[in-house]
Order: sequence, then structure tokens, then C-alpha cells
Amino acid sequence: MSRKKFESVWDALEGTAAEAANMRARSALMIAVRGKVEGWKVSQSAAARRLGLTQPRLNDLMRGRIDKFSLDALMNLARPAGLSVRLEIGEAA
Repeated sequence: MSRKKFESVWDALEGTAAEAANMRARSALMIAVRGKVEGWKVSQSAAARRLGLTQPRLNDLMRGRIDKFSLDALMNLARPAGLSVRLEIGEAA
């Protein structure tokens, strides 16, 4: 049995490099937004209002349910969370 090494867990789990890149971006954004929300030290209902979400939707975010958030949805949460997002584009390896 041979072993493969991957740069990211998403490279191992996703079928294509594009899907893996999307998941890497989504997970990074989700972790960043969640970290900001945790730092607010407010109730989930207050945090949901601040982000323009329902409380169940915020709960999905806080529990890391990445399958429930598109990259666009997470990008739209960055600004009200007090984050700026910068896209870096480079040549493929």
C-alpha cells in the first residue's frame, strides 16, 4: 500500500483542485468569522443581529457546518464581522 501526501486535508477529500481551493477559502473564512464572533462575548441572538443572520444560521456557523455556507455567503459575513478579505492570485504549482 502506498501513501500519498497532501498539502491540505481538502486536497485529500475533494475531487478536483478547484473544489479543494474553494473549501480551503471557505474554511479559512469560516474560522475567521467565528473567531470574531466569539471575541464579541455577546449572546448568539445579538451576534446574529450584528451579522444580519437568523440565530439558527449563526448556530450553523459557530458549529462549523461548512456545507451550509457558500464562499459568497461567507464573504458577505466578513464585513459585518469587522474583517477585510484579500484575494491573492498566483501561478499554479
